[in-house]
Amino acid sequence: MTGQTMSNGADTFTSPLWGLVLAVHLLSWATWLGGAAYALFVLRPSLGLLDATQRNSVHLQTLRRFFRLVWHVMPLVLLSGWLMLAFPLGGFGNPDWHIQAMQALGVIMALVFAYAFFGPFRKARRALRPQPATFDTIRSLVSVNLLLGAVVVVIASLDHVF
Repeated sequence: MTGQTMSNGADTFTSPLWGLVLAVHLLSWATWLGGAAYALFVLRPSLGLLDATQRNSVHLQTLRRFFRLVWHVMPLVLLSGWLMLAFPLGGFGNPDWHIQAMQALGVIMALVFAYAFFGPFRKARRALRPQPATFDTIRSLVSVNLLLGAVVVVIASLDHVF
């Protein structure tokens, strides 16, 4: 694949521009998945050490920061992926199965995130005393996204040529 050219003769896979687009894509992806892993495997277990009031406060503040971060990186993941699909990879006409799968899972992840943000997270933010079940729902949705993101990484790796 390296050195593949478009009809205008531009070297699409070695262009610094597309390297930067790929870097934005991968860094944004790593930020989103890393934040989800942190929320599930570091923050959640640590919150058990706090009393209920402190736990809710820390949980809400941390989720607020994480969700704000995802609002920035999620569009970058989608847009950079679509840019790479539209130009260096030849367009949306008939992409390979792995590109279609990554694109579909990325959109599903964005929808799951939007649901978590506008549903249970908004409910928790507005409550005087958020219920643990609300945080459990958010955790479940973040878990779904982390699992989907791991599947995307595996799919992306399956097509890699060494």
